[in-house]
Amino acid sequence: MGHLTHQETQPRRTAEGSGGSIQGSLMRRYNPSFVSPELLVQLQVSNILDYCLRDGVLFDVSRRTRSAVRSNRYLSWKLYRFLAVVYGSPLRVLPGPPSPSLVYGNLKQMFSTEGTTLPDEWFQQYGKCYVDHEFFMTPRLWTLDPLALNHVLTHESDYARPEVNLRDLANTLGKGILFVRGDKHRQQRRIMNPAFGPMQVRDLTEIFVKKSNELRDYWLHATKAGPTVINVNADLSKMTLDVIGQAGFGYDFNALNLEGKPTELSLAFRKLFVSTSGGQTSVLGYLTSWFPILAIIPSKRRKEIASAAAVIRRVGMQLVAERKAAILREASENHKDGVERKDLKGRDLLTLLIKANMAKDVPESQRLSDADVLGQIPTFLLAGHETTATASTWALYALSQRPEIQQKLREELLSVDTDTPTMDELNALPYLDAVVRETLRLHSPITFLVREAKKDDVIPLSEPFTDRYGRVHKEIRVAKGNKVALPVIAMHRLKEIWGEDAMEFKPERWQQPPEEISAIPGVWGHLLTFIGGPRACIGYRFSLVELKAIMFSIIRGFEFEMPMPLEEYQIKTAPLQRPSVRNAPEKGWQLPLLVKPYKGAA
Repeated sequence: MGHLTHQETQPRRTAEGSGGSIQGSLMRRYNPSFVSPELLVQLQVSNILDYCLRDGVLFDVSRRTRSAVRSNRYLSWKLYRFLAVVYGSPLRVLPGPPSPSLVYGNLKQMFSTEGTTLPDEWFQQYGKCYVDHEFFMTPRLWTLDPLALNHVLTHESDYARPEVNLRDLANTLGKGILFVRGDKHRQQRRIMNPAFGPMQVRDLTEIFVKKSNELRDYWLHATKAGPTVINVNADLSKMTLDVIGQAGFGYDFNALNLEGKPTELSLAFRKLFVSTSGGQTSVLGYLTSWFPILAIIPSKRRKEIASAAAVIRRVGMQLVAERKAAILREASENHKDGVERKDLKGRDLLTLLIKANMAKDVPESQRLSDADVLGQIPTFLLAGHETTATASTWALYALSQRPEIQQKLREELLSVDTDTPTMDELNALPYLDAVVRETLRLHSPITFLVREAKKDDVIPLSEPFTDRYGRVHKEIRVAKGNKVALPVIAMHRLKEIWGEDAMEFKPERWQQPPEEISAIPGVWGHLLTFIGGPRACIGYRFSLVELKAIMFSIIRGFEFEMPMPLEEYQIKTAPLQRPSVRNAPEKGWQLPLLVKPYKGAA
């Protein structure tokens, strides 16, 4: 098919809503395997930007502003790159669902659809590799091919977290291990790895069990008059916040304290989490990743993050200073010339991290700065708090529907003659391990992750795919800036791997798991829950033992039932999946369950 004419490339101003000016030129159904450079060059910067900003999408643009934009060569180049990624992407040959919106692509469709099975349905319809669209028709690759997933996960410098997700957080929270990449990430990981080793997690298990028993006592108080409906998600969130405070940096949040008031850091973190846990990025946030100058536009979200981050930074600096002083004082009292790695013991991760960083055998060039150490505190909070609370919430959601599984687990837990088990005792319980694995398979807190290609690349495939023109491909070509979605939960319930009962909560499957799961490139359990590769979750051992400690305490102490029909609970697709109640959307995420003290627990 020949080049488009100049008239075809000119956006038309129409009254056709979102399908107006751009759709008349760029979204014609011409062969997307060919895009001439002239097409991108001929596009008028002012008309495209006018489309992006008109009709109340962002703000009104005056003639003077448009004139300034035309004269800004940098902005013109950024716009050219943006259009190249959107309309010149080699991903456009892949099959995929139609986009109902030129502005939002498939995003609103995905995040407003009930349940989490929409990607599963699209995989079934379009195959193991398909493309949907983000803002302004930006293509995004989804793949279930294990070789492709392994390639993306193991080439962490080539496939990083999208800038739109990182810029605000990194600038305000500090560049902790979640927000850096390349050599900086490897440096931080090298120093932090010892703090998350098996021996260190074994020492922290006492905190997990203590706080889990405090939650048990909290619910015993709530149910002393009889069975009570409790929003277990809210209380599990309080309990895991207490855990990460104590085990992470020796701080008392006292979230489960019936009489205490929330601490300053607790309030700041909750404000931060509400501001950063939404499923859908805003149009402004997306455009800012391409055009940083837009960051000057006032944003309520940015103000909330900055306010919370200021508190976290101030308290964090105090905690870091106290830990360093205590470590040096201890070394002086023991007549030691500095800290050695063999001294790597402590009651919290921050102390372990600072000790590892101060060790004499760590070259000065490899040590983290105080700013890097400080940046790990909000990282601990973001990564170690809500995900574990959500996982334990889903465990109770599943067990409340299957009382026979709940009772079988309870009998195993009650066979242990202590309510303060060690890590080894928790890990020695096979059915508890199977329930945890099945929860993280079927109800993985993180439903999908997104990575952004930092260079043009070719992704290998274990199976070929057929594009929308009937051509067979053995690999997928991606361009710099293209995004790749890692479908965590869709992989966990793929029937060709897990069987026809893949959607069923069945811990027994882990007694003899299918051989096919060995192809899933996860760091733990042949699951993608903690992903894999160089950026695999550094704290997965911490999370697993904490989850087991929670289940140990509360399943021994209580029976859980659903107080309403299953249909009244609602789940929607989002990066972090959580339940809500259909007739109470104003209450946000919640899981009300009928909690009854177990009579045989005494």
